[in-house]
Amino acid sequence: MAQMYRLGLIGYPLEHSLSPRLHQAALRACGLEGEYRLYPVPPSPDCKTALVGLLEQLRRGELAGLNVTIPHKQRVLPLLDELSQAAQAIGAANTILLRDGRLRGENTDAAGFLSDLKRQMGRNTISETPEALVLGAGGAARAVVFALARDNWRVWVAARRREQAEELVSAMRGREYEIAALSLNAPALAELIAHRRITLLVNATPVGMTPLADVSPWPEGVGLPQLAFVYDLVYNPAETPLLQAAKRAGLANANGLGMLIDQAARAFELWTGCLPARQALEQAVQDKP
Repeated sequence: MAQMYRLGLIGYPLEHSLSPRLHQAALRACGLEGEYRLYPVPPSPDCKTALVGLLEQLRRGELAGLNVTIPHKQRVLPLLDELSQAAQAIGAANTILLRDGRLRGENTDAAGFLSDLKRQMGRNTISETPEALVLGAGGAARAVVFALARDNWRVWVAARRREQAEELVSAMRGREYEIAALSLNAPALAELIAHRRITLLVNATPVGMTPLADVSPWPEGVGLPQLAFVYDLVYNPAETPLLQAAKRAGLANANGLGMLIDQAARAFELWTGCLPARQALEQAVQDKP
């Protein structure tokens, strides 16, 4: 009898997630039987109980793999037996599997982001000493900063709570990375743009997606960096207020759909051993549900 792959996504909210369509397409592309379900877990005081329950299903073999998204990418870490090098360095896991009887946390966000960024920007547009500004300091931002720093970018991390950005920088200290923290406010960003050649701006906050779809993480009254490629990890809606502003400014831009596809394909390969054709996943998210 063929193996049944029962897969799923933990997070909250999940109503607009494209992950089920992506992974059902991956199953078809690889000729595998299975399903991909959503497991909404609100960030309540007792959410640990729900998380442990789902992880125990994975440990018992009732589930074959789990993805994790906002707001649990960091919450799951102490509940796992081991972490991949990337997940440990980033301090967040978005993919969980059972390996040799142990729950293992992986992070496919970093590699997925970087591969899509290079696809979107084109290698010829990246200078020898590129500088990036990343908005946010949560789990997604950590993956982006890790990916850029390892790819020899100089990275500036801006968060509304500067101490959160400083914590991210401190967590990656000790490596040969050039990372610095600043506050996500108009004066700090205006000063940075005036003195640095920012060639990439990344929104790694949830601002721009439901229920904040009409809001931009970029402060009013500050112009976008004139030479920047603008990458918004939000993919629903497809064009966020930040990307609309980038378009008005004549800046090249992209949303996070490509990153979603790339990280999903890498997670699926970890669970099943099969890397689905990217074209099949792209078609799945283009088709109307």
